[in-house]
Amino acid sequence: MRIGIMSFAHLHAEAYIQNLRAIPGVEMIGLADDQPERGQRFAQQFEANLYPSYEAMLSDQPDGVIVCSENSKHRELVELAASAGVHVLSEKPLATNLPDAQAMLDSCQQAKIILMTAFPMRFSVPLLELKQTLDRGDLGHVYAYNTTNQGQMPINHRRWFVDKELAGGGAVTDHTIHLADILRWLLNSEVTEVYAQANRIMHADTVEVETGGLVMLTFADGTFASIDCSWSKPLNYPTWGGLKMELISERGLTIVDAFSQNLTVYNQASGGHHWAYWGSDANQTMLEEFVQAIQEERPPCVTGQDGYRAVEIVQAAYQSIKTGQPIMI
Repeated sequence: MRIGIMSFAHLHAEAYIQNLRAIPGVEMIGLADDQPERGQRFAQQFEANLYPSYEAMLSDQPDGVIVCSENSKHRELVELAASAGVHVLSEKPLATNLPDAQAMLDSCQQAKIILMTAFPMRFSVPLLELKQTLDRGDLGHVYAYNTTNQGQMPINHRRWFVDKELAGGGAVTDHTIHLADILRWLLNSEVTEVYAQANRIMHADTVEVETGGLVMLTFADGTFASIDCSWSKPLNYPTWGGLKMELISERGLTIVDAFSQNLTVYNQASGGHHWAYWGSDANQTMLEEFVQAIQEERPPCVTGQDGYRAVEIVQAAYQSIKTGQPIMI
C-alpha cells in the first residue's frame, strides 16, 4: 500500500507522516507542496521524498493520498486526486462552503474512489466507549449535551488558520466541526436547527476572524446541544485544542474528556510545558481505517458525506451569526 501526503500546510501532516510509517505494509512515498520552501523544510525534517508537484506525486500511482492543505484548497486537490483515480483522506473541514463540498463528493463518486474525512475523534477511546454505552441503551433517553472544544488561537502553529479566505473563518470553523460530527454520530440523528453567536473579545487586536463562539444545535430526535468553540486558552497552553462533553440523560450526568490520557511535562530549561500522551492515538487508528478501507474496497466508517454534513452545520452557524436568527437545515 503506497500513500502520499499532499501539502504540509496543516499541522496534522506532521503526525500523519509518522502514523503512516507505523502501519505494517504501508509505504509513505513522500510529500508534495505548492510552497516549495515549506515542502523542502518538511521533507528534510522527516527525511521524506519531495515530489516537484502534486501531479508528479499522482503520476507515481499511489493507492491513496492525504490532503493536508489550507481549508480553501481542499477541493482542487481532492478533484486532482479523483481525476487520477486515487483514494483520498481529506483534512477537516471538508471544504469552506457547501458547493465545494458537494463538488468533492461528486468528483469522487464519479471516479469511484474513497473520500474519507479526517475526523480522528471518531476513533477516540473515551468517545468510542461512550458510543457503545449509548447504543446499548445504558444511559436511557438522552436530553441534551453541553460540549466544549476550546483551545489556543492557532496563530503560532500555522498563521493561515486566522486567515478567513484560507481557513473559511475563525474559531467557529476550527472548533465546531469536530463536535458537529461527533454529536451526529453519537445520536444517530441529523441537526434540524442551528443558532449561534460569535465575537472577537479575545485577541481583538491580533486577528480579524471571530475568536469566541457558542453554537446551539437542535436534532431531529428532539435532543439539543451546545458547543463552546472559543479560542479561549492562553497561547502558552500545553495543547492546541481539546474536546469535552457533559451528557444529560434520564439516568444521570455523564462527563467525557477525549484528551484526558496525558501527562503534563514541565521543562525547567525553557520554562515551558506540554502534554505527553500515554494512551491511544486516534490519528493512528484513523489512518489504519483509511488503509483498510482501500484494501477491502469498502466505504470508510467516516465518509465524505459526514464531512459535508459537518460543513452544513458550520455554514448554518455563520448564517445565524449574521442574521441573529435560528437557521433551519
